[in-house]
Amino acid sequence: MTRSPTLPWLEPGAPFPPVERAWGAHDPIPGLLAAGGALDVPTLVAAYRQGIFPWYGPEQPILWWSPDPRMVLLPQAFRLHDSLRKALRAALRRGQLQVRIDSAFDAVIAACASTPRPGQDGTWIVPDMQAAYRALHRAGHAHSVEAWWDGELVGGLYLVNLGRAVFGESMFTHRRDASKMALAALVAACRAWGVALIDCQQQTRHLASLGAAPLPRRQFVQMLQQAIDAPAPRWCFDPLYWNQLWPQAPLDLATPTVP
Repeated sequence: MTRSPTLPWLEPGAPFPPVERAWGAHDPIPGLLAAGGALDVPTLVAAYRQGIFPWYGPEQPILWWSPDPRMVLLPQAFRLHDSLRKALRAALRRGQLQVRIDSAFDAVIAACASTPRPGQDGTWIVPDMQAAYRALHRAGHAHSVEAWWDGELVGGLYLVNLGRAVFGESMFTHRRDASKMALAALVAACRAWGVALIDCQQQTRHLASLGAAPLPRRQFVQMLQQAIDAPAPRWCFDPLYWNQLWPQAPLDLATPTVP
C-alpha cells in the first residue's frame, strides 16, 4: 500500500521547501508544495523568486504550488491570430482602444475575482488574496494591463513582475476579445522591454492556442533565475509598442518612450 506524501505546513516567515519537493504526477495533487505561511509582501516576493505561487479557494488554508511542467509564454512565441490582429488594428486606427497600465489596479483584480475560471463555480481570488496583491501593487511588484474602449474599462489582466520576468495571474473581459487585447499589449511591451518569459502557471487549451507551452520545471527555474535579477522595466505603455506585433506593417502611432 502506497502512503500519501506529507504536505509541509509553513509558519509565517518560514522558508519554502525546495520546489523539487512539490508533489509529483503520481501524488494526490501534482504541483502542490506546501500549506500555511502568510501572504505578506516579503513572502510573496520570496515565493515568486523561486517559481512558487499561491492558489487556494474559500475556507482553505494558503496553498503554495510549483507544478512540473510549467506553462510559459515566451513573448516571441505569441500567436496573434488573424481575427484578433484585424480587430486590434481597426480599433487602434479608429482610436477606440486605449491601453493603460496601473490606472485601475483595484478594479481589475476585483473584476478578475468576479469571473470564475472555466470549469469552476467560484473564484480563487478570495478577499485575502485581493488584499495581498493590492499590497504587492503598492510595493511596485504587481501591475495591471487594462483595455479601455471609448473611455470604459472593458478588460484586463494583473500580473507580478520581478526583474525581466512576468507572472500572469488572471484576466477578465466585459467586451469580446478585450482580455486578449490586453494580453497582446502585454506581449508587445514585453518584446520592447526584453522580458524573457511570461509565466502562465496552469496548462489550458486557450493559453496553448496563443503560443504558451509547458516547460520542465528545472528549465523554467533556470530561465527565471537569469531573468529576475535584471532591472525591471518602467511600467507604462507606449502605443508604438503595438508595432512589435506587426513590424512589417507598422501603424502610425505616438512617439515611443524607453522603459
